[in-house]
Amino acid sequence: MTIPIDTSLNKARAGGGKLWLALLVGAALAGFVYFDLGRFLSLEVLKANRDQLLAFTEANYPAAVAGYILAYCAVVGLSLPGGAIMTLAGGFLFGSLLGTLYVNVGATVGATLAFLVARYLLRDWVEGRFGSRLGAIQAGFARNAFSYLLTLRLIPLFPFFLVNMVSGLTRVNVGTYVAATSLGIIPGSFVFAYAGRQLGTINSLKEIVSPNVLMAFTLLGLLALMPILYKRFAGKPA
Repeated sequence: MTIPIDTSLNKARAGGGKLWLALLVGAALAGFVYFDLGRFLSLEVLKANRDQLLAFTEANYPAAVAGYILAYCAVVGLSLPGGAIMTLAGGFLFGSLLGTLYVNVGATVGATLAFLVARYLLRDWVEGRFGSRLGAIQAGFARNAFSYLLTLRLIPLFPFFLVNMVSGLTRVNVGTYVAATSLGIIPGSFVFAYAGRQLGTINSLKEIVSPNVLMAFTLLGLLALMPILYKRFAGKPA
């Protein structure tokens, strides 16, 4: 005997969950704007408070690490501006290597949250509206998701938050997304964390990412596409 499933009830619950999640994200963003929390995510504020931040970290290291990672998760998960400043702060407070590690954890978890929110809230609507046009793109991305994502993460020309959101609208699985994100952000994270050790000499974020550094990241990103290019030139479907 089969038990009938009330699909309308399930849809109503799903719709209610999406509404509450959208309200929660909206409230968090509104609070960020209303309380002008963005003022704390600036190079000037970081440099002005570096002594106090360093003293707190030295006296409360475990709490400082936990608070830093949670703050990074929130910044990335809500697609807020300030990731570069947070990475500089990580290098300044924890050193180049440990700073890169903590940045990687916070950024990867935050990016995954943004990815899941975009998938849960928007993917069904996007596929319902543009599904006929997205079929080929979805199929291509699914076959080569790791290489594509790794390239997008390595080349800093692509906004981090945009990659998070757009990836959530694809059918890439979460494991592939997490692996490509965690690996792809290491070079950029290390560059900014290393620069954070010389915080007092930095007057602009543009001083960190020189044309040579951008070129190196671009070449790394293109290398990530080599497996796809090889398949195509070898006559195999990409």
